[in-house]
Amino acid sequence: MNFDLADLRAFLAVADLGSFRAASEVLFLSQSALSRRVDKLEEALGVELFIRTTRKIELTAVGRAFMSKARNVLNDLEEAMLGIRDVAERLSGEVTFACVPSAVGYFLPSVVAEFHRRYPLIRLRVMDESSADVLLAVTRGNADFGLTYIGTQEADIEFKALMEEAFVVACQVDHPLASRKRLNWSELGQYDYITLAQGSGNRFLIDQALAQVPSKPRWFCEVHHVPALVSLVQAGLGIGVVPRMALPPEGHKALAAIPLTEPRVTRTLGLISRRGRALPPAAKLLYDLLVASKGAGPKATSARRRKT
Repeated sequence: MNFDLADLRAFLAVADLGSFRAASEVLFLSQSALSRRVDKLEEALGVELFIRTTRKIELTAVGRAFMSKARNVLNDLEEAMLGIRDVAERLSGEVTFACVPSAVGYFLPSVVAEFHRRYPLIRLRVMDESSADVLLAVTRGNADFGLTYIGTQEADIEFKALMEEAFVVACQVDHPLASRKRLNWSELGQYDYITLAQGSGNRFLIDQALAQVPSKPRWFCEVHHVPALVSLVQAGLGIGVVPRMALPPEGHKALAAIPLTEPRVTRTLGLISRRGRALPPAAKLLYDLLVASKGAGPKATSARRRKT
């Protein structure tokens, strides 16, 4: 038959994303080039794979049946190639991975380095997004899989827990709170407090835990992402509550992290993927590396720092 693997990839991208425009962006093709690939595949098969209207794109019954077969063909071929070391080192392609920003520094540096060492020609696209956007990227098929702390209740999402971490108070090492072994939430109100914005996943976890706490810290500055909060604390503008792994590694002397009690707030980080859909082989390799390295990231900042 007169079609190739690139035509199958084009078909699957349109089928997964439900849009020629979105698929062309993912594949770095023009919409006209993508359309020609799909037309070529339909002509070779002698069937229509999509119903095209001015408002939407839908798979035909034949298209839905062919979709799983096409995916199996590509996955089987990639698995066979990845099993051959010399071929794997020359294998090209792309993996798209979505991750909440607060977990990037802990999980990714060593894993990305190892992945690139093993498969130097496979490109890795990291989408560092909010927890809601990571979930959306995976459910829409814009990312192969993601690392976040929400999605456990989603029917179409598989969640593989990697680790639980606590939220801590972050402050400079010369701050009056830096020498404390633990803190209560009620003790934070007398200090300049920086918070995460309403609508962020971490803020939701904190607000949920503090629902019954009568005395909550009053913030003077609000940011959307944890790395921005850490930067402001590091600059000496105040204190903030962040996930422990978001702080610089053990060797960094600028910040202290003090455990919080009454209540203790935690989150469970894990990998999310679409339920019932096997990961592409290259993405599965990255997924497995992340699972294997879940306890091997940089050590979190200690609960107590000596003044320097």
